[in-house]
Amino acid sequence: MIEDDLKHLFEAEEIPAPSENARKVALNLAVAEFEKNKKNEKTFQGNGLWHRLIGNKPIHADKQRSEKMSFSTKKVIYGGLATACVALLVYNVATPMLSTIGMTDADSQKGEFQTISTGGIRVDLFKENKKAEAEMVVADAAAPQAVHEAAKLSRSGAYPTSAPVMTQNMVEGRGIASSMPAEMDMISRQQQEFGRDKFEDFEEGSVKAVKADPISTFSIDVDTASYSFARSSLDRGVLPQKDSIRVEEMINYFDYDYPLPDSKQQPFSTNVVMKPSPWGDGKKLMTIGIKGYDIPKTAMPNSNLVFLLDTSGSMNEQNKLPLLKQSISMLLDTLKPTDTISIVVYAGSAGTVLPPTKVADKGAILMALQNLSAGGGTAGAEGIRQAYQLAGQNFDKNAVNRVILGTDGDFNIGITNEEELKDFVEREKDKGIFLSVLGFGRGNYNDAMMQTLAQNGNGTAAYIDNINEARKVLVEEATKTLFPIAKDVKIQVEFNPATVAEYRLVGYETRALKTEDFNNDKVDAGDIGAGAEVTAIYEVTPVGAPTSVDPSRYAPQTGADSSVPSTAGELAFVKVRYKLPNENESKLITTSVLPDMNQGTAPQYQNLQSETDWAVAVASFAQILKGGKYTGQMTYDDVLNLANKSKGADPFGYRAEFITLVHKAKTAAGLEAQPSNGNGGDDVTIQPYPYPAPMSTR
Repeated sequence: MIEDDLKHLFEAEEIPAPSENARKVALNLAVAEFEKNKKNEKTFQGNGLWHRLIGNKPIHADKQRSEKMSFSTKKVIYGGLATACVALLVYNVATPMLSTIGMTDADSQKGEFQTISTGGIRVDLFKENKKAEAEMVVADAAAPQAVHEAAKLSRSGAYPTSAPVMTQNMVEGRGIASSMPAEMDMISRQQQEFGRDKFEDFEEGSVKAVKADPISTFSIDVDTASYSFARSSLDRGVLPQKDSIRVEEMINYFDYDYPLPDSKQQPFSTNVVMKPSPWGDGKKLMTIGIKGYDIPKTAMPNSNLVFLLDTSGSMNEQNKLPLLKQSISMLLDTLKPTDTISIVVYAGSAGTVLPPTKVADKGAILMALQNLSAGGGTAGAEGIRQAYQLAGQNFDKNAVNRVILGTDGDFNIGITNEEELKDFVEREKDKGIFLSVLGFGRGNYNDAMMQTLAQNGNGTAAYIDNINEARKVLVEEATKTLFPIAKDVKIQVEFNPATVAEYRLVGYETRALKTEDFNNDKVDAGDIGAGAEVTAIYEVTPVGAPTSVDPSRYAPQTGADSSVPSTAGELAFVKVRYKLPNENESKLITTSVLPDMNQGTAPQYQNLQSETDWAVAVASFAQILKGGKYTGQMTYDDVLNLANKSKGADPFGYRAEFITLVHKAKTAAGLEAQPSNGNGGDDVTIQPYPYPAPMSTR
């Protein structure tokens, strides 16, 4: 700033009557800068406030210093005047800022002040506690970086705020309060992405004694969210949270080359493979693989899809709303011109932004998408209600009627209770309208809510962490996601106590059903989409092998139970119950399991063995990530060895990516590090500090 500019600034600026409190804030800032410069004789060589005010570039040579000494001395004088000037502008603007948020000097005297220290500069903040939507005042004349840090604190909850008021333009001499730019808002949220994702807490499945509990019943699961969330964590160099690991979702992320069923009237085949377990001596693994009937593209029914999109403030990050819009754009390329698309959005309130529109009018759909932006609270329940209402108005009994929710799962306005939302989507499911969920982002991700909605809405839950995952879910596997071939699919396995002593179901803890639920057609279960695969693994201990549970003192120790038939040495009896999409009465498929199931040299047997090995490698990795309670001495290297041997055909590179993730897990940290302040220094530290701050502590 040259002399003429400074003179013009003084003449043009009208200085209102000062506030005593604002004067103290400004004076503290000015003194803090003075003390910092006093302690560092080379401050004029730096890049802080002093440099910004006097416009002086670093001097790196004695010759340059000598030539510019007289000019620098003159500029130092004006720099000091400018510092005092800007400090005056701060306290004169502070009072109007307080008034804009309903605060008075009397309020501020009662408030709680804290101090941000960043880059060697202290800035006092006022924390106003008397109302829920408080605002934050930041005096930033001496520290634009402090503005960024204050915004970061407000987003983390240290200073609750919906629209921070800042004076970032004061450094330029205008004395004008302005709102934080959207870019800074987004960055500050991205820097708080640790420890706030929500997952259901569940116990890992335990070993069962066959004589005490011979029957295992569960609902199938084709969700994949757990795998892609784990990948997102490992890509950051951090191990995923244990509760985020659902072993069945890790296994079922991959395609398996199981034999196709012959007819859509019996929409899937059941394949059972027995092999030795790598997790314990003497144990065996029984793998049940289900392959769904694949609908030819020419026979695909029409779709009535309602996209329910979260446009709340928490979605204002590049890997959230922008990625969600891009994902839907890719899905449009897989749909037929006769399919119908609607869009409902929700933030502080909910509304329809695109009425039912044929995919043939793709331009109108894309324009509606591109016009979406994020901001406000999250009235998710109201959005769900409106989306189902729109789907009902356009209901087609011969089409797939589905609501697709795209969100980070943060419902904080209206109905937020999971049980209430669960009851609602269950009732709508019975009307023929299903619900699928696409999760986005980190730091605000509510997996527990999305699992509840998808499981009870006859839909799937996927987590989209990058554009490749969006392509996988919504383009390559669109038929599996959108077009159900069977609903309420349940599996029940009864083990023969004459041949099996113990068993353990690997995963499916959140899908467990009561024994009597299997034959009850009113009990909801999972769905299978066209061409999808489902894999379940049991670890079984044959009679005579070492067991995890001590044998009963009083029960017979050897020999078969004469009350139980043991024809041909069966190990177990597998039952699968399902309903066709438009029917409400279930059908039954049964399979007997023998010790040498699918053993042989035929190509189909060898292929099943290889596919099973891949499933075991993934299951081993998932269990190790959860703590390895039941995997014995197996290590990441053992997983890599098994995966490399059974990788097989990998047209899209998903199996190769898995092998890379195992390598990353070997060196991943147990806890994500908190990011720095973006200035190359230490993280922001907040220390309680009474206001006004004594100058002697500066």
